[in-house]
Amino acid sequence: MSELKKYLEIGSSPHVTSGDSVEVIMRNVFIALLPVCIFAIYSFGAAAALVLATACVSCIATEHVLCKVTSQPSTIGDWSVAITGMLYGLTLPPDLPLWMVAVGGVFAVAVGKFLFGGLGSNAFNPALVGRAFLQAAFPQAMTHWALPLGDTRFVELPNSTLALPFAQPVYDAVTAATPLAAMKFDGIQAVNRDLLFGLTSGSAGETCAVLILVGGAYLVARNMMNWRIPISIFATVAAITWIFNLYAPGSYATPAFMLLSGGLMLGAVFMATDMVASPITNAGCWLYGFLIGSLVVVIRFWGGMPEGVMYAILLANAVSPHIDWFIRPRVFGVGGGTG
Repeated sequence: MSELKKYLEIGSSPHVTSGDSVEVIMRNVFIALLPVCIFAIYSFGAAAALVLATACVSCIATEHVLCKVTSQPSTIGDWSVAITGMLYGLTLPPDLPLWMVAVGGVFAVAVGKFLFGGLGSNAFNPALVGRAFLQAAFPQAMTHWALPLGDTRFVELPNSTLALPFAQPVYDAVTAATPLAAMKFDGIQAVNRDLLFGLTSGSAGETCAVLILVGGAYLVARNMMNWRIPISIFATVAAITWIFNLYAPGSYATPAFMLLSGGLMLGAVFMATDMVASPITNAGCWLYGFLIGSLVVVIRFWGGMPEGVMYAILLANAVSPHIDWFIRPRVFGVGGGTG
């Protein structure tokens, strides 16, 4: 008869898990994002394919090199950095010079992820950190938008795609304002059907909203996404917009336009739901989504830029730990409600 153990094994939480590893979860996110990437390539052609490929390669290579330099095991096999690369690429204009894409990918992983301690420690969504860096460093390049479904999109590349590093990129004559810019500065509102199916100019990820929602539904069904975050964002944007549109329909967009335009769908479904940078409680997720939705409307209606999803999510990422602290559950057996 074996001896009874006379000690306890103490480990950190969680003590009960779903059995899904990081690799399994990230692989499913990759599957959910794949149709969105394929449609982006279909819509914008070879240029979008090169932007997405460069974004993924630069992010993966940066993480691998940094792991080797710091004598850590390479973590590129858990799919997390591949997801970062895909999301980062989807936030960019399809005709952005590839060297800028690579620079932003290095910054996204090195500063947005690795500097904070790697997967599970990053305070901000790394893909949006890379995008924000490019927005600050190359504002002119980040505001050129190609038209979708061009006849030669698979056989010709925009002049700007292969521009030499630090050289002034030459853009094609055929460009267009995004639906948000047209609405904000010219009062022109795009057709909702075109927005729903991604038939407008914009970033590579401003594609088919239907595919984004299907990907989100797939992750919710697999219990790999907290549905409260995107639902809270959508409800907040729709409610606030409806109030202002009801008051002055000629000055403010409709709720449907606000929900379907820009990067709101991609941001709400795949970026705001980042498990590391979002709150851990359900109540916190509702408040987090409300904050993002409110900031999106404020920036779009009254800010200097037509789009506000990126900044709204990054600001909410910074507030997320405080939301967790404010709504933390009471410790069992402790009175007073604060733990």
